[in-house]
Amino acid sequence: MLIHVHPENPQPRAIRTIIDTLREGGIIIYPTDTIYGIGCDIFQPKAIERICRIKQVVPEKAQLSFICYDLSDLSQYTKSISTPLYRLLKSHLPGPYTFILPASKEVPKILKSRKDTIGLRVPDNMIARTIVRELGHPILSASLPGEMVEEYTDPEMMQANFGKLVNLVVDGGIGGWTPSTIVDCTKEPPELIRQGAGEWDTEIGSK
Repeated sequence: MLIHVHPENPQPRAIRTIIDTLREGGIIIYPTDTIYGIGCDIFQPKAIERICRIKQVVPEKAQLSFICYDLSDLSQYTKSISTPLYRLLKSHLPGPYTFILPASKEVPKILKSRKDTIGLRVPDNMIARTIVRELGHPILSASLPGEMVEEYTDPEMMQANFGKLVNLVVDGGIGGWTPSTIVDCTKEPPELIRQGAGEWDTEIGSK
């Protein structure tokens, strides 16, 4: 099902439909501030396993991350971090970044990497953040399995290509085609893993 959502003022009825789908263990394709992602409720293990099957990876290697509403989720899902690191995150979020952080015991085991870390995202996108806020906890974020740019950017093409694999495609307009910038904050200084849409000064972490 394709559902149209206003990118700046998401309609409450549409958001409720999305939330109901997630709570029932459904999978959605949704917009972020970079490329569209495929996701589910982080507390629905069967949905997470479905996403991993779609991507043909095991959960430990799937590079799954969380979409959070803001940094208030940090204390629950990550181990305590230093004040300088918190300031670093705060200065870049919301934005097109994925920060790798040490996972807390609250993170479902299926989502932790072998290094006991998680990727954390706070996208500068009202649809994604509204979904998370109304759900009451983060949603999973993974990249789409497509190969062409259009499969990442055009919701109608996503519906045509992936509609049978997911429960809902959230149409928030044409998406971007550059993924998020990934920074590993378990290293000192933080290490750039992938240069994406977010600018990153490699000197930042060493100051």
